[in-house]
Amino acid sequence: MPPEDAALILQVVLRHEAALVAALDPAFPQESWGFIAQQEVENLLRGLIVLADRQAPLCHDLERLQQLARVQLPEELVDLQVFAVKARYSPEPTPLPADRQRLLALIRRLRADVEGAMAAAVAGGVAEREPRR
Repeated sequence: MPPEDAALILQVVLRHEAALVAALDPAFPQESWGFIAQQEVENLLRGLIVLADRQAPLCHDLERLQQLARVQLPEELVDLQVFAVKARYSPEPTPLPADRQRLLALIRRLRADVEGAMAAAVAGGVAEREPRR
């Protein structure tokens, strides 16, 4: 069932978010922080795709995933895609597309949207299973 599958994805998302919060210290490498942030956004989009009862592709392309999820991400979150690729392969310092607090706030807003969609899907499923009078 889509809500149950999305709930499993949300478990991974919450693990990523806990890492982001623990790594807000500027001494933690921004490249590692941004990579985790990109992974969380990717999984949140997968959750929305699964909730729509569609197959989420195993890809890292945030633009493609947001299209499949039928949402429009803030530019800073989409830019995490380019950041993650560059940070993964370049030894050069890679600046985040926004400061960590801003990115975390945007990610939390997206997570709240996914949680709201999950709650609506569960409520809809319960309503469908209840006998009509």
